[in-house]
Amino acid sequence: MLKQEKEPINIVDIDSSDDEDGVGGGKGKNTSSSLQGRPQVQSNLANPLLASRSFWKAGNYDVGPTKSVPAQGQLEHARVHPKFLHSNATSHKWAFGAIAELLDNAVDEICNGATFVKVDRIYNVKDNSPALLFQDDGGGMDPESIRKCMSLGYSSKKANTTIGQYGNGFKTSTMRLGADVVVFSRASKKGLATQSVGLLSYTFLRRTGQDDVIVPMVDFKISNHWAEPIIYSSEDDWSTNLKTILEWSPFASKAELMLQFEDIGLHGTKIIIYNLWLNDEGIFELSFDDDDEDIRLRDEANRGSFSKTHKRVLELQSHISYRIRYSLRAYASILYLRKFTNFQIILRGTPVEQFNIADELKYPKVVMYRPQLAMTSKEVSVETTIGFIKEAPALGVSGFNVYHKNRLIRPFWKVTIDGNSQGNGVVGVLEANFMEPAHDKQDFERSPLFIRLEMRLKKIVLEYWRAHCHLVGHQPYDRSLRNMQKKSSVQPPVRNMANAGKQLSSSHHIIGLSGNAQKEMWRDQPIIGLAANFGQELSGTQPVNHSRTSSHNGLPAAQPILDLPAEVASVDSSRTTSIDQICEENIQLFMRCEEHIQKENELKQMIQALEKQLEETKRKSAQLAAHLENRKKQNLLQQMEKS
Repeated sequence: MLKQEKEPINIVDIDSSDDEDGVGGGKGKNTSSSLQGRPQVQSNLANPLLASRSFWKAGNYDVGPTKSVPAQGQLEHARVHPKFLHSNATSHKWAFGAIAELLDNAVDEICNGATFVKVDRIYNVKDNSPALLFQDDGGGMDPESIRKCMSLGYSSKKANTTIGQYGNGFKTSTMRLGADVVVFSRASKKGLATQSVGLLSYTFLRRTGQDDVIVPMVDFKISNHWAEPIIYSSEDDWSTNLKTILEWSPFASKAELMLQFEDIGLHGTKIIIYNLWLNDEGIFELSFDDDDEDIRLRDEANRGSFSKTHKRVLELQSHISYRIRYSLRAYASILYLRKFTNFQIILRGTPVEQFNIADELKYPKVVMYRPQLAMTSKEVSVETTIGFIKEAPALGVSGFNVYHKNRLIRPFWKVTIDGNSQGNGVVGVLEANFMEPAHDKQDFERSPLFIRLEMRLKKIVLEYWRAHCHLVGHQPYDRSLRNMQKKSSVQPPVRNMANAGKQLSSSHHIIGLSGNAQKEMWRDQPIIGLAANFGQELSGTQPVNHSRTSSHNGLPAAQPILDLPAEVASVDSSRTTSIDQICEENIQLFMRCEEHIQKENELKQMIQALEKQLEETKRKSAQLAAHLENRKKQNLLQQMEKS
């Protein structure tokens, strides 16, 4: 269960009664609680801040003249234009990838005492538009830390256990989800309790024509239940920052701003992302109304919504491999490999139940993989759990869930060849800490390590399939039987309907193909000489009138799917065998390539050792030559003295 929050401190801001300081504000009637409830007025899409605000078009605006000469007394420095905030955020093609970045930041705070992260929909009280809330009870950020958080490229996370490391995730993720974000954080470090507010507003920067990224921030020192401003430069600068925050944030007065700290407790961070992006149709990308306990991706949920009359389609749509595309609850449930012991992700008021697909595999097997890390003596072992999904063989979901430092990077990565039935229903789970993920943490860098891992996983799938496919109803793979079948095919190919009827009455069948695969073969590989509608009747794609007793060229019109003779099977058999042969050849080539790479690395190390020996020998030779030269000079001087 969720740990009870600590009793909030009763913070009273100095001069908080002076509500007229808030730009566009009122008298402070709107409080923190008013953000949580549903407003009487629904989201106003006519608001000029939200009109035509598609994320992928938000970077298209004219850039005004920029200052090329620094002011007097200022040093030359490289500046960051506001457009960079948007272009930097385009690294997240998928909105859930941006949300995962913010969840990672909260998970990294477990080492600082975090027990939860809340993700919820709240409302911007200024225009009643929806906003996203992320809140955790971690260690929080002091004034120095929040400035690093709001800056580009700064990161204090260097441990091997933390997920974040680049110092860019907060900026890319928040700007991918909305145009503006306000951050509240409270911390107690080195005996000093502080609270800080920072605003990163793309809307502010665009509308005021800024040519540099300006991030207004205000800090307070907490002493005896009072919050006193921390002045770094001047009171005017502090007041200007506060005025900018109140004008461009959802809070119109200092009192409203300070009330946001009440539910944070002694330490923690609250992030509010507002002016959420719209899709190309002018509707919010994120859907909050389809499920009161979930956040959906609207476009992904609508994509591929086929006819729901087919049982197999319904099963596919209910499987987690499909639901993670549009359901944040489903995606968050498999986002972390190891289950938390004292930490919860609370999505819209309900904890997310973590799910590890490896726990529900049929006939699981653990395979060890030892990647060859170049130019290092460190040996790494990767444990891969592989097995059939519980819906196999009815559902052909397959692929590997690859994690990095406990975080899901590639879900259901299919490594087998499309169109090949081998591997259907086989799913694996592994943690690949020896590779580096891309900056959006949705894929891995295309390195030689990645390519070797892909080839190794292909081999693991094929070996597991051949040894276990019969356990779920598939015909066992036997290449010798296939070759014997091909050699024994002495009858001529089917040329007419009469011969087809006689041959199809035999009890032969295609070895290694399930019923679904046979249907697919008949659909894609018609028999030479047969009418098109005959192939459709065999595959079951045409409606059949079972009361009909007449025949078509000697075959019943309601002919069911029959076992096929070797002559017909050889058409698909040769095709499948050739695919298998290519796979085998690729694996063999890959193994040979690995051997050559290993030999190449050994030769490089040998060359380096020899070069060092050569340099050492040259150095000793130069020393000996200098020593001999000195001896000669000394002997010459002695001879001259004697003479």
